Amino acid sequence: MGFSRMVARVSTVAFQGIEGVPVDVQVMLSPGKLNMHIVGLPDKAVAESRERVQAALHASGLALPPKKVTINLAPADLPKEGSHFDLPIALGLMAAIGAIPADALQPYVVLGELNLDGTLAAIAGALPAAMCASALGKGLICPAESGSEAAWAGGEIDILAPRSLIALANHFRGTQRLTRPEPAVKAGAGDLPDLADIRGQEAARRALEVAAAGGHNLLMVGPPGSGKSMLAARLPSILPPLSAPELLEVSMIHSIAGQLPGGRLSDRRPYRTPHHSATMAALIGGGLRARPGEASLAHRGILFLDEFPEFSPQVLDALRQPLETGECIIARANHRVSYPAEIQLVAAMNPCHCGMAGQPGHVCARGPRCVSDYQARISGPLMDRIDIRIEVPAVAATDLIRPAASEPSAAVAARVARARRLQKARFAALGQPGITTNARATTTMIETLAEPDASGLQLLRDAAERMKFSARGYHRVLKVARTLADLDGEARVGRLHLAEAISYRLAGS
Repeated sequence: MGFSRMVARVSTVAFQGIEGVPVDVQVMLSPGKLNMHIVGLPDKAVAESRERVQAALHASGLALPPKKVTINLAPADLPKEGSHFDLPIALGLMAAIGAIPADALQPYVVLGELNLDGTLAAIAGALPAAMCASALGKGLICPAESGSEAAWAGGEIDILAPRSLIALANHFRGTQRLTRPEPAVKAGAGDLPDLADIRGQEAARRALEVAAAGGHNLLMVGPPGSGKSMLAARLPSILPPLSAPELLEVSMIHSIAGQLPGGRLSDRRPYRTPHHSATMAALIGGGLRARPGEASLAHRGILFLDEFPEFSPQVLDALRQPLETGECIIARANHRVSYPAEIQLVAAMNPCHCGMAGQPGHVCARGPRCVSDYQARISGPLMDRIDIRIEVPAVAATDLIRPAASEPSAAVAARVARARRLQKARFAALGQPGITTNARATTTMIETLAEPDASGLQLLRDAAERMKFSARGYHRVLKVARTLADLDGEARVGRLHLAEAISYRLAGS
């Protein structure tokens, strides 16, 4: 067989954050000793493609000719990471030896990992890759297990999801037809925990509703067993589902992290609960391949930090920037990666190291220092970013034996949804459709939107002077007050709304 076409080209992608960057895989056969070289800043996984590709081609009944094979991943100065380069390299080789028509690959972006028997394994990043392919006006070739995830990119994109190299080759020869995969929806993992399970704790339930309605950060302080974790676990049940654009945004992050089993997407808001031993890379993102951390995986959802002061102070302070800007930036010597992280921080902590400070009949062995030293583990700037702070006292036995059930999540969720619709419409009217909750409003906006009446202004001025609010604290009081007014369906922020918002600012401080 002659080799008139010595160079074959296949399009694929490299990932920077959740964005796919086009990569051109160039395969060249030239006279020389049988060998395969991969150039273009490949990492270890890409360099090992050589062995997987050769074994997969052999298992598929294709033998490489006795020639030198050079594979260039262009642009050559962009780092290439991951095993998804296996399939484009294999297809480039198949096109170069004439096993498949070279022009058949031109309309597609290709990615996939090869097993030694020629079958394809699922890869991380199928959804962002499909979005990138769509932007380039191309289709996508990916493993069958990743096809249902890629199909979410839109019905207009052509997607081929073969199970093996042979199936794909037969498709291009016309002897087998690959059907387009369908988007898969994640089945509900049972009902979410319901607020009706909570007995007593009326103040905490109210704070939870306010936090959900405005997307506010929340801190609960109380002794062990008072129900802090139970309350936090029920917050997802009163939050509205993800909108279609939010669903894709969240799923792209989970796709990059390899956390979309079976490619199934869910419109439930993420709820992440990292252990207090989590490192900075685990919480913010990073590691060898700069993967998203828990803060980014909680994007558009909740990041719940139980035993708040037990986290490393350096790790907690690394959250300050994501809480302010809504993104995690991971800087490396040769590149910089940014992952979205618009999170609602919910934290829970004991009042002191022994956990029982302030409880009737209990005296801390170390006295007041037990409280002050423990709470000092949370830095002032981080505490300043928490809008609502509440005390969650121990539940009385009379609350537990009371037969009347508490209000269910569905009733609270309806009020939260109504308040969020008001906020979304208000920000859209201001030309800011990207902002959907009061917690995300800019300082200039909230000063206008939450301008109090005369009596409210006097109350706010007195409280600010007495409690020495910072500028950030002042604006966060206004944001909470605006949310309280939205829950009441009021156009103007009143004195009662401000009084409640100020009380949330002071509790636990």
